[in-house]
Parts: sequence; structure tokens; C-alpha cells
Amino acid sequence: MKKVLGLLAVTLTLGGALFAQEKKKPASPLDSVSATIKGGAAVSIVYSRPSVKGRTIGKDLEPMPGKVWRAGANGATTFEVSKDVKVEGKALPAGKYAFFTIHNGAEWTLIFNKVYKTWGAYDYEKNKAEDALQVTVKDKKAPSFTETLTYTIDAKGDVTLLWGDHAVNFKVKG
Repeated sequence: MKKVLGLLAVTLTLGGALFAQEKKKPASPLDSVSATIKGGAAVSIVYSRPSVKGRTIGKDLEPMPGKVWRAGANGATTFEVSKDVKVEGKALPAGKYAFFTIHNGAEWTLIFNKVYKTWGAYDYEKNKAEDALQVTVKDKKAPSFTETLTYTIDAKGDVTLLWGDHAVNFKVKG
């Protein structure tokens, strides 16, 4: 009887531990932001939100200088527009895109790639020919440190990526 009760106690303990692990919050939870901007285009960004957690961006945390970054964590960040728009004055057709960046010191290259169903930026080189648009914007210092990657879109079409001390702003007109 003692063995049966002991076995039952172990089973319940292990089962409870496994159940607790299933409920654990992901390290980089999925999030999204969307807005209908002036001109009527619906703009949405779906991304996973990594946290800095005491690490140094560009040294032991992406984006690494000069390297393509998925602009989030896990699967590639997606950027979708419901109608043709202009990003920083350049045409981007309506559609859904993988959104990548390259941090080049004082500038960021923003990449909108037609192959949006991809994990991270690992296949970017093989899909590079599918870029719909690349634009360059200036790196800005964020007004305050942002621990967890955050995107914002306002009704005027100003899109901002906030990450650590960085604020990457670009304009979408539609």
C-alpha cells in the first residue's frame, strides 16, 4: 500500500511539473499592432517580442552590425498592407511581406520580402531576389530604454520599432 501511495505521489508531482511547464510564458511572445492610416490603407505588423535581459544589442543579441535581422524573434516578422502604399516615398504593393532589417551604425536598411512564411532570417539569402522593397532610414536614440521589442503605428502612418536604445522610424503613406 505504501508503494502504491508513493508511486501515486511521484506520478502526481511529475504530472503537475509537466502541466506547469506547458503553461510557461514563451520567452518571446507573439504580438501584433495594426492601424488604418491616412489614405485608408490598413497596416499590420505581427512579430515575436524578445527582451534584452541584460544583454548587449549588437554584441550578444540581434541585430548584429551589418547582418540581416528578422526584426523580432522566432519566425520572420510580417508586415502587411491592404492597398498599395509608399514607404519612405518608395512604392510597396498591397500584400504581406517578411520584414527584415540591417543595422549599419547610423542607418538601418528596411527590407520587405515577398517570402513571408519563413523562420527567422536564415533563408533570406536564398530568397533575396524576392525583395519587394528596400529603404534606408537613420538610426535614432529612443526616448527611453525599451526592454521588450515594441512596434507602434499611428494614424498618420508613422511606424516605429523600439528596441533597447534604438528607435527606427519610417513613414507609410497610403
